[in-house]
Parts: sequence; structure tokens; C-alpha cells
Amino acid sequence: MTRSALCCTWWAGTDSNLRRHKPADLQAAPLGRLGTDPQGVHSIGLGIVFTMPSFDIVSEVDKQELKNAVDQAQRELANRFDFKNTNSSIEQADLILTLKTSSEDRLRALKTLLEEKLVKRQVSLRGIEWGKVEAASGESVRQVVTVKVGINSDKAREINKLIKEKGPKGVSSQTQGEQVRVTSKKRDDLQEVMSLLKATDLELPLQFNNFRD
Repeated sequence: MTRSALCCTWWAGTDSNLRRHKPADLQAAPLGRLGTDPQGVHSIGLGIVFTMPSFDIVSEVDKQELKNAVDQAQRELANRFDFKNTNSSIEQADLILTLKTSSEDRLRALKTLLEEKLVKRQVSLRGIEWGKVEAASGESVRQVVTVKVGINSDKAREINKLIKEKGPKGVSSQTQGEQVRVTSKKRDDLQEVMSLLKATDLELPLQFNNFRD
């Protein structure tokens, strides 16, 4: 075999490591200090956007726990002697509850019963909006109860203002639909914002989720 043929045969041979050759991934194989964590960046076109620690402020309700609270109230209602012959009821249509009974006195008792069950199932009363007492058919009264979810624009502005004025420097917040996103370079600052919000009565239940490092 000639030297030229031998050379060609060697180049055509199988890699002894049986590995498939592929171009190096610059992101997965950084050089020295130039490498970047692929979990901490997002590429947009030809640029790179570095993400910062953040979380979302939301106001939500556990619908299953809400249903459990209503079911428990209805069962107790059926067995309570003080509600006998009052045609009292609690009807649920998703996040709308309708209380109906024979008098305003029984309606107040029905409201107390429902609130007790909501608290027991850890459904915050801050998200409960009680409507006006209305006259219903058959000399009865009713009251519509709305379970509020989401942060409306007015409340979002109040939250953003609170964070700007009393939160740590370098923390920013932005309204996104019915929630508010809080961002900072320091995770400790985010914890401080959470403590600030928990200590402030904003008249609605707040939860913190979608944490990002």
C-alpha cells in the first residue's frame, strides 16, 4: 500500500472512542472566565439577557378548599336547630356564593357560620366581598358573596408605590396583568419585600410564587 493510500485509509477509519464528532457548544464549554451559566441567561437574537432573582405577587384562592368550606357549612346548616324551618341555604357558582334565609337575624348567623368554615379551610376572609342584603321571594332575604381573585390595577399601583417608597434600593416591580413581578439583584432584598407586604394591610390576600434565581 502506498503512503498516500495508507494516509487516506487512516483518516477514513473509525474513531477508537466510538464518539460522534460534533461542533463544540460554546455555551456548554466555556473558556476560562468567559463561560456563562446557561441557566442564568436567555438569548434574544444575537444578544444575551441576564436574568435576576425575582418572584410574582398574586392573589389567588384554592377553589377546592373553598368548595370544602361551603360543603361543611351546608352540612352543619342542615343539622342546626336554630336554622330549622328557615329555608336557609348556601349556593355556590364557582366564585359566587348566595346566602338565603328567612330574616336578617338568621342571615347574620349564616354569615358567621360560613366565615368559620372558610377560616378553618384557610380561605382568607380578605378576599371575601359581601354584597348588600336584598329582599327575596317568600318574605326571605339573600346576600351575594364574591370571592375575589387577582390584583386589580388600583391595588397594583398601591403595591408598586409601597415597594418603591419603603422597599430596599435596587428593587423594581412591574404590573403584569393581574399580578406584580418583583426583581432585584439580591435575594435578601426580595425576602425583605415579602416581609414588608406581609406587614401591610392591603385588604386582599397575597401569595408569592414563581421564584427565580
